[in-house]
Amino acid sequence: MSLESAIETVEEADIAVAHKAAEVRHHPVTQALGHLSEIADQPPMLTLGALMLAGGLAGCQRSVAEAGGRLFASVALATAIKSVAKAIVVRTRPHVLADEGRYERGLLGPNEGPYNSFPSGHTADAVAAARAVARVFPEARLPLYGAAAAIGLAQIPRCAHYPSDVTAGALVGLAAEAVVDEVWSRLGEPLTTNAPQAG
Repeated sequence: MSLESAIETVEEADIAVAHKAAEVRHHPVTQALGHLSEIADQPPMLTLGALMLAGGLAGCQRSVAEAGGRLFASVALATAIKSVAKAIVVRTRPHVLADEGRYERGLLGPNEGPYNSFPSGHTADAVAAARAVARVFPEARLPLYGAAAAIGLAQIPRCAHYPSDVTAGALVGLAAEAVVDEVWSRLGEPLTTNAPQAG
């Protein structure tokens, strides 16, 4: 199977799911989940990371400071990667298909919201944040990963993204966090090891 054939196969499945998703798009539960998933947008995620970093340092909580620093850096990198991808890949969002019956895919077209379906930025940020915090607090990894998965999946019924957008977003988040983890292991330690300990 050629790459183009594989893309078309995935695309057909995505469109079929999008048509089904449109049926529940305006359901109160779908809308509520969509609103809750906005916590994974860049501004609140970056703010959370900054607050954790500052609060951890101020309160002599090394682990909180490290988790905040990792979260901030991972989300920032994930955001940068997905922004580049969105600028290159043109793909109309599912709500455009549902509302206008129009679907477009290509390269280097309009870099605007309705054409920025690929990849899912909310998913990228949620996965990057969850993985970053779980590095420091592994005991919390199950609820963290569960929340990230829920945020990603919520993008489908709300017609914000296709399933492959969500999958790509998750991969972006994992890759961004892995890079930050590698750099942090070499450069990030002085930030937290020099922080005073409580007690």
